Amino acid sequence: MFPSNIPHLTVRDPNMFFLIAGPCVVENDIMPLEVATHIRQVCDRLNIPFIFKSSYKKANRSRGDSFTGIGNERAMSIISEVGKKLGIPTLTDVHSEEEAGFAAAYVDVLQIPAFLCRQTALLIAAGRTGKTVNIKKGQFSSPESMKYAVQKILSTGNVNVMLTERGTTFGYQDLIVDMRSIPEMQKFNVPVILDVTHSLQQPNQPEGVTGGKPELIEIMAKTGIAAGADGIFIETHPDPGKAKSDGANMLRLELLEDLLVKLVRIRKAL
Repeated sequence: MFPSNIPHLTVRDPNMFFLIAGPCVVENDIMPLEVATHIRQVCDRLNIPFIFKSSYKKANRSRGDSFTGIGNERAMSIISEVGKKLGIPTLTDVHSEEEAGFAAAYVDVLQIPAFLCRQTALLIAAGRTGKTVNIKKGQFSSPESMKYAVQKILSTGNVNVMLTERGTTFGYQDLIVDMRSIPEMQKFNVPVILDVTHSLQQPNQPEGVTGGKPELIEIMAKTGIAAGADGIFIETHPDPGKAKSDGANMLRLELLEDLLVKLVRIRKAL
């Protein structure tokens, strides 16, 4: 299933998965366009529908001195310009009712972070914008319980909803992905996405910086496609070691094409 009501989402093969990808956060004026251009070229070659993702600010950080962004309007303008220059849809996170209205003026998809998936006022505000809303399943939530999050968006008259699996808390410093959640959430008649890179996070590290297992990105992505995910979410960066957020679990940009080629083969085999 493909998300509806997203401008510029080019679907050439109805059996293909779609990709949500980009750097975790807008770090400067130049990098988002460079990354998006590279991803679009790869996706065009492989006929994969592509939605560019980057956060305009990071609201959920362990440490008070962590990087949060370059300024809200500046970052949102950069994301919007990427979409306009490349003719591709864009996505960013929102964290409050006010942010939903603010971000809707710049992007095509509003994303509800996993920790906020039960915040009724936020979901209602996002739904009322008329934009497609991607809700990440909370690390504390069952797939069955996410039907209530979907219902909150539908209650606004907005039928454009997606759900994203991103792992479930497993102890204090690890996550585990139950692939059964993909077909379970597809029962709600919405596109279901696997967030590959966030599923490999190792939160709550003593130094206050989230860890990760990027060496497992390929196997996680392959498993998600084999399980029937409608879309794949991958954060990617030219040099993850220098990233200002979530570098420990992002995919190096130069490795993306090889991974997507393998995922396309799996999808076609299915």
